[in-house]
Amino acid sequence: MTNGTRTYSTGTGTGAGTRTFADARRWALIGAELTFEAVAGLDDAGYAEPSALPGWTRAHVAAHVAANAEALSHLVHWAATGEPTPMYASPEERAAGIERGRALPAAQLTAWLRRSADALEAGMDELTDGQWRHEVVTAQGRTVPATELPWMRSREVCVHAVDLATGVSFADLPGDFLIALCDDVVAKRAAAPGPAVTLRAAAIGAGWELPGDGEPVLVTGELSDITAYLTGRDVDLRAADGSPAPALGAWL
Repeated sequence: MTNGTRTYSTGTGTGAGTRTFADARRWALIGAELTFEAVAGLDDAGYAEPSALPGWTRAHVAAHVAANAEALSHLVHWAATGEPTPMYASPEERAAGIERGRALPAAQLTAWLRRSADALEAGMDELTDGQWRHEVVTAQGRTVPATELPWMRSREVCVHAVDLATGVSFADLPGDFLIALCDDVVAKRAAAPGPAVTLRAAAIGAGWELPGDGEPVLVTGELSDITAYLTGRDVDLRAADGSPAPALGAWL
């Protein structure tokens, strides 16, 4: 069904219809810059402050984003050479890398964050059209063309720029990115049990439907708040009757 100028995205959609490869490259650069701005000036004490993610400090988030850039660079190498290069050797190695990173002095952690991001962008810049079409395997075991890597990176840097809890909010992210992210999250959530929810961002004529148990609960709000809700972030989003929006399970 439609609402204004935008088609409602259902849980059976792919989410890919609202974004292009060029979009994802642009969002990845924007998100990286927002991340750099979010950590600018943080000292050891600042990095030790809690992030928006339960149990993680800002240093944990920064180390995770830096390690993600290096892991995606492994997939860039895979696409460029055809040599299978997993993102991480194992889940344990991934966790250990974050722990090592979050213990770095502030200046070193910030430098790693920027160095790894710059190296990833440089590697992607060098891929040919044919190499972009090569298939790689993500940490979740999905086989995807390398053209998906910029989208994976843009999600990482944009959302975690907010999670660093230094002032960046979902409202600071590009609106077209938020729409694409909502499409993506709704498609993923449709595969898991949960409540039926109809989401409407009336200001931009956009909406999404989460299939699930029971009668759909209508939830309206700003696009930024709906995105925060769908991605499991803390936001005071309400149903049409004034009650809190239904709790959702984990996104990833």
